[in-house]
Amino acid sequence: MKQTTIKEAVSVKGVGLHTGKLVTLTMKPALAGHGYRFQRIDLDEQPVIPADVKLVISTNRSTTLKSGEAQVSTVEHVLSALYGMGVDNVLLEIDGPEMPIMDGTSVPFVEAIKRAEVVELEQEREYFVVTEPISYRDEVTGTELMALPSEQFEATVMIDFNSSVLVPQFAALSNINDYEGQIAPCRTFVFLHELEKLLDLGLIKGGDLDNAIVIADRKMEQEELDSLSKKMGKPSIKVDSEGVLNTVKLRFHNEPARHKLLDVMGDLALIGKPILGKIVATKPGHTANVEFAKLLKKQFLEKRRLVGIPKYDPEKEPVLDFAGVQQLLPHRYPFLMVDKVIEISETHVVGIKNVTMNEGLFQGHFPGNPIFPGVLQIEALAQTGGILALYNVEDKGGWDTYFLKIENTRFKAMVRPGDTLILKMELLEPIRRGIVHMQGTAYVGSKIVSEGELTAQIVRRNKE
Repeated sequence: MKQTTIKEAVSVKGVGLHTGKLVTLTMKPALAGHGYRFQRIDLDEQPVIPADVKLVISTNRSTTLKSGEAQVSTVEHVLSALYGMGVDNVLLEIDGPEMPIMDGTSVPFVEAIKRAEVVELEQEREYFVVTEPISYRDEVTGTELMALPSEQFEATVMIDFNSSVLVPQFAALSNINDYEGQIAPCRTFVFLHELEKLLDLGLIKGGDLDNAIVIADRKMEQEELDSLSKKMGKPSIKVDSEGVLNTVKLRFHNEPARHKLLDVMGDLALIGKPILGKIVATKPGHTANVEFAKLLKKQFLEKRRLVGIPKYDPEKEPVLDFAGVQQLLPHRYPFLMVDKVIEISETHVVGIKNVTMNEGLFQGHFPGNPIFPGVLQIEALAQTGGILALYNVEDKGGWDTYFLKIENTRFKAMVRPGDTLILKMELLEPIRRGIVHMQGTAYVGSKIVSEGELTAQIVRRNKE
């Protein structure tokens, strides 16, 4: 299937559940490969926060992302809506620190997406295909999440709060096309005895009986209820017996379990790729969801690296020979680390570095046991990524590439004289404002020797 975005910008307004601040969220169309990104337009520089599980800093009653000094919280409901409605790429502009809670469901976001209209893009959609069971378990809470092979996305959730009022419940989604009618309308919920604690923590300032199911699981004195009412700024609350506090009826007999399924989908959207597999969750919560999402993303990246091992045929004519590489990169002996390029597309590049004993570095780097340094493997990857960034620019040879960040770097095997390094760089997101964010993998044959995420900036060289 093709990747998707929305046809036009669309906005929703509401208060944040925990901050109580009125905010406007505007969803805007985005290019293929963009994914989900939040932009804090109320802050200086209007920083962008990718919806990436590695950026989660808090799972206290909601999921919060942070990049640099900017953060955005309660992202799970809008991400669930985007995932459930099959939207792959969208920019989410927000003028505050938290997504609006709206009615405690994903329906307002679903309706906004429908107004904006989902449209296809030219680029193929990439899935995380579950080929074997993957599981996560929290031994303390008993929470467990599993991903099982399936030809489509499915999810089953079981909740158990050891409560006589909210008994164990199951919810299932066997076809993602049913998300809008079966999962999106299900409201968030909280136990009545938790309200005072949450209010004392400075949370749920935007809470309301209209945007959450409040479950009275024990008898409370009227004095306690009046205190809660005052803190929430609401009329006096009365509970005659255990049960659902709201006067409205549940939309489904298992609405709490369905909302937990909604949350699971929103948190798993932070993987960055739609899942082809069945998710089975027992007593899920944001903390466990996020840890499971980290595990799935790690598996996805590992599979993509192994599946995408480049094949090097030294007899095949390269895309760029050594002279062509020199036209793009400013580096020269002894620091030019790419001998030729054998593959290049809009989103990836593969370069070759022949490691020989004639390298000057071997005189001082373990001279009795020559090892090609890991830092130079990363440099070779970066130079290869620079070729992709500069391949189509005008004024070739007039640009420099500078490191901004190196993350998640691992060195897995030694590289020795006589080895041929195959250097693969893949764009993790489209190049914007000269910023290049790539996944780099270095191979010797079919063996991964090093890998890492590299971020660099291409800058026009000062000719003076």
